Amino acid sequence: MNILLTVSFALLAGLLMTRIFKPVNLPAVTAYLIAGVLIGPYCLGALGINSIGFNTMDQVSGLALISQISLGFIAFSIGSEFKLAELKKIGKQAFAIGIFQALAATIVVDAALYVVHLIMPDKLSLPQLITLGAIATATAPAATLMVVRQYKAKGPLTNLLLPIVALDDAVGLIVFAICFGIAKTLISGTVDLISIFVNPLLEIVCSLILGAVMGMVLTHLENFFNSNTNRLNMTIALVAFTTGLSSLKFEIGPFHIGFSSLLVCMMLGTVFCNLCPLADDMMEASDKWTSPLFALFFVISGAELELEVFKDVAIVGIGVVYILFRCLGKYTGTYISAKATACDKNTCNYLGITLFPQAGVALGMCATAMQLGEAGNLIRNITLFAVLIYEIFGPLLTKWALTQAGDIVPKSEEVRNRRQKKLAAIKNK
Repeated sequence: MNILLTVSFALLAGLLMTRIFKPVNLPAVTAYLIAGVLIGPYCLGALGINSIGFNTMDQVSGLALISQISLGFIAFSIGSEFKLAELKKIGKQAFAIGIFQALAATIVVDAALYVVHLIMPDKLSLPQLITLGAIATATAPAATLMVVRQYKAKGPLTNLLLPIVALDDAVGLIVFAICFGIAKTLISGTVDLISIFVNPLLEIVCSLILGAVMGMVLTHLENFFNSNTNRLNMTIALVAFTTGLSSLKFEIGPFHIGFSSLLVCMMLGTVFCNLCPLADDMMEASDKWTSPLFALFFVISGAELELEVFKDVAIVGIGVVYILFRCLGKYTGTYISAKATACDKNTCNYLGITLFPQAGVALGMCATAMQLGEAGNLIRNITLFAVLIYEIFGPLLTKWALTQAGDIVPKSEEVRNRRQKKLAAIKNK
């Protein structure tokens, strides 16, 4: 009963927060995250009121299943945007920008943190800065997708943004595996080429194969049903099933075979939307079903943000350097590659800003970094600090950039007046 009350309260808090911040046009994602922080263990939860808020981090962790399923559906939705006709037009641009901006973020962050290392070698070691540079590649597909959906963003920038965010996950996995392998080598003195090069490539290839197979299975199963309700149920069941499959891990000799749930579900959505003629209808129905699930996901994400990282001045200082130079790397890398691939002026100027948000993938990387022992604690705390800042301000910047690029069009006065008249007519009845 306590879990049910806590989940219900979390969802209500998130929805009410969107109303509170509506006058200042705050993105719903940011409102959900702030609601999560307020009812989390460091604010309302600290009062110890049972069933209202999250009293401990263990309570938040207990809802990991919701977060896992939500990320699966978010990745599935992003994958469904990859129509082959569109990819033929923008595929080369998305591929070039996706790789270059990720590598630029790593190089710029590594250079900045190396200066910090020279100034404070006792606070930041070489293995730590190399690992943090790799984590800088990751973006937050969930927050980006939610902003695009909320404001119905459409245009050249949005068309490039979603494929780049998806590609960023694959690039990030490779860069992180290589850099993390180097970091472990510096600490232990032993080189493991399989962990550095082979295993990350296996993870990406296996993830894409599994996602493609499940996409074909879903397309085939849809033919067994005539009712859209049953087709929707089948879609939900298979996406959840695929998300569960992506958590499997295998060891074959020295090789580690695992899957990225984001890549698996993105590929599932991509194959499904290109093979199934009913895909558009199913995605529209699925979007309505997943709306409260996504809202709850972001409230839980806000509750997971650990405010105690602000206690350590060194973490805050290094975190500020990491945040600023990651933004610089993302922006300059995107701008240069967008110019080189002949993107329009608005895309060149504003695409990089939409890649600032960072969350789930980065947190997964810093969890892996805990294998470094004591050195991993600093990496984890700096990443948590950065995610806290990025998650709150990132969606705001994404909305602003999309608006400046013309992909988000403000509602006209006529539309607002028509809606107000309709609401007034309903109240008069």
